[in-house]
Amino acid sequence: MVSGVGILGNHVGESGTSRLNQRGLQIEWPTVALAVGCYATWLAAGFLLWPAYPVLALAAMAFTVALQSSLMHEVLHGHPTRNAAINEAFVFFSLGLVWPYRRFKTLHLRHHADERLTDPFDDPESYYRALWQHEELPGYLKVLLKLNNTMVGRFALGPWLSSIGFVIGDFRAVAAGDRTIRRAWLLHGLGAAATSALVVYGFGIPLWLYLLVPAWLGQSLISIRTFAEHQWSEHPDGRTIIVERSPLSFLFLNNNLHIVHHKLPNVAWYRLPALYRADRDGWIARNKGYFYPNYFALLRDYAFRAKEPVVHPVLRRAPEPGRAFRPRVRARSVHGAGTAPVPAEPPKE
Repeated sequence: MVSGVGILGNHVGESGTSRLNQRGLQIEWPTVALAVGCYATWLAAGFLLWPAYPVLALAAMAFTVALQSSLMHEVLHGHPTRNAAINEAFVFFSLGLVWPYRRFKTLHLRHHADERLTDPFDDPESYYRALWQHEELPGYLKVLLKLNNTMVGRFALGPWLSSIGFVIGDFRAVAAGDRTIRRAWLLHGLGAAATSALVVYGFGIPLWLYLLVPAWLGQSLISIRTFAEHQWSEHPDGRTIIVERSPLSFLFLNNNLHIVHHKLPNVAWYRLPALYRADRDGWIARNKGYFYPNYFALLRDYAFRAKEPVVHPVLRRAPEPGRAFRPRVRARSVHGAGTAPVPAEPPKE
């Protein structure tokens, strides 16, 4: 039996990563086919389904918005080619309209510093809040954040809370003179404008309706995966979940097996299930049993009950002097081009 822990050593292992890349396809055709299928489905929904079956068209578009979000995640980890510019072209036209790819890339690669997972400051994708910051929030926002920690609340409110907060933060940074973030938004604006023009003038769908149904629902579908993706644990590997089986696995590109992805972040989506099956017990032991058989089990337990507290149970209980955290190097070739899976410092956009 091939042991996931044995393959990894400490995380991926630099030589192991290199061998995986050398054996892998220079062009990963399954991912190329996935991208073609995603955009073909979106176009078919707009041109063919919308005139006769508008509800079905909107549902299909929501599916493709979520699928492109998963594809963006795949691309930022260096797929389906070894060329970062070509990879970025696969997700240039933003179906979801909200999240700039380059901003997602920068923030997500920082998130992959497993020793800082769930930290309210060091982990950009943490849903926890620092105690002292939470105490300063207005009452209504505290209520919304508590509701957002239920599964139903995350599905309904999560896209709005995360998007609004993200956009406000980025626009403040742009106003303060951050040229990197400004460039990311300008590039995103070009792709989003082209998408919006096709939606309105090509499909004949009102933009407000597209934002309220496919764009919102697409992010809500992704929130099913991200709802319990990470939790606080004293052991870094115990912070990342395994959801073993789900009809949504394809939509999430197998990131329901999330501990496998975090330990092998440069492995293509279609290889994750085999790696998990090769040492199922080893993976479950590695993440300290943070395991659910499916998303229905999560829904049953946490549909209307918060899974986690809003305030981080251990970290950031009081203000601290400013300090910088640098994730450890996980690859030998960290050059800022975006092909290294987890660089020590996020690449310049």
